[in-house]
Amino acid sequence: MTNIGPGPGRSRQTRVYVRGLGGERPRVPVNPERLEAAARAKLSAPDFAYLAGGAGTERTMRANLAAFERVRLLPRMLGGTRERDLSVELLGQTLPTPLLLAPIGVLECAHPQADLAVARAAAAEGVPFVFSSQASVPMETCARAMGESPRLFQLYWGTDDEVTRSFVRRAEACGARAIVLTLDTTLLGWRPRDLGLGHLPFLRGRGIAQYLSDPVFRSRLDTPLPAPAVQPPRTPALLRAGADLAAKGRAFGLTPAQVRAAAARFTATYTRPDLSWDDVSRLREWTWLPLLLKGILHPEDAREAARRGVDGVIVSNHGGRQIDGEVAALDALPGVVAAAAGMPVLFDSGIRTGSDVAKALALGARAVLLGRPYAYGLALAGEAGVREVIGNVLAELDLTLGLLGVRAARDLGPGHLAPLSGHTQP
Repeated sequence: MTNIGPGPGRSRQTRVYVRGLGGERPRVPVNPERLEAAARAKLSAPDFAYLAGGAGTERTMRANLAAFERVRLLPRMLGGTRERDLSVELLGQTLPTPLLLAPIGVLECAHPQADLAVARAAAAEGVPFVFSSQASVPMETCARAMGESPRLFQLYWGTDDEVTRSFVRRAEACGARAIVLTLDTTLLGWRPRDLGLGHLPFLRGRGIAQYLSDPVFRSRLDTPLPAPAVQPPRTPALLRAGADLAAKGRAFGLTPAQVRAAAARFTATYTRPDLSWDDVSRLREWTWLPLLLKGILHPEDAREAARRGVDGVIVSNHGGRQIDGEVAALDALPGVVAAAAGMPVLFDSGIRTGSDVAKALALGARAVLLGRPYAYGLALAGEAGVREVIGNVLAELDLTLGLLGVRAARDLGPGHLAPLSGHTQP
């Protein structure tokens, strides 16, 4: 008789319950709300605000979660299997699970090891990590830590095309399997949590490691920029910020004057409000890597992406961080899937649990990106905390499939959802 393992769901349950006999409790909360609350208690107010906050009154953040509440899974009985197959096909490769770690900027807000800890955790768990343009650790350092494990690179396109091209070349060289061009942050959204604290981490040299390590960007530092229209008040807080910025510069071999110039240049050049579809076509010509567009919500944008030779799209509203009152990402997913006509569609914004993953897959997503929860795990326990969060999400996904009577994640479809009035099925 074949010895079939219990799968990640039952294995993780068993470990938690058995360790619980000795009084041990999970160091990273399993419940998503408690996970966020624990991270809030651990982090400073500015750091938590940057990671957790959204645009405006945060209606889009709430809408993302409410959309998952409206979708209902519909199980079938007596058709299960002892072991589930979580693997999916994406960009010509087989991934062991449908989970990727989303790009999150300024991860040093959560933990000193930042992106490096996340890279190690992703490699250990077999989950692809999407490196952020706004990382706290250069992409090459994270790539070395991941070995042969899959990684992608998320690109913000600033006003300096040569810096953008340099980022693409570096991503190719460090083994990225795709470029993820983010479209919804051509301007920084109105974020009251950060504004209320007067806190933008980039001005302190945080979250700009890709730039501080980039040869093209560094070559610009001796070229003066126009003087800023606003100057900070000369206070002890300014002195502390200056000391932090100088320390950041030393880590990258930059003088205090150079790192001040770097922070100013980044702030002046990192957004590109006039980014266009023709730029997407140019990027397609610049790289041989697969190209994914992140931030697609309108079906016509998915059709245009296909016409431009894009390899896939990611349905996302940036986790509710850009426009207050925007459509929930999950509500937009079926329409984008239908318009994509077979082009891979990934999903981002609002994933908190394994059952959320199942719902997104049932609505047509090929894979999903997990964001804030892993950042909270990072805040609580570093690399181990990220691994805990990944393990919990995949364990629940495995159990959800088993209880739905689904043998493989790629088999999920609209037939596994209860019809709801007002919700469009694909």
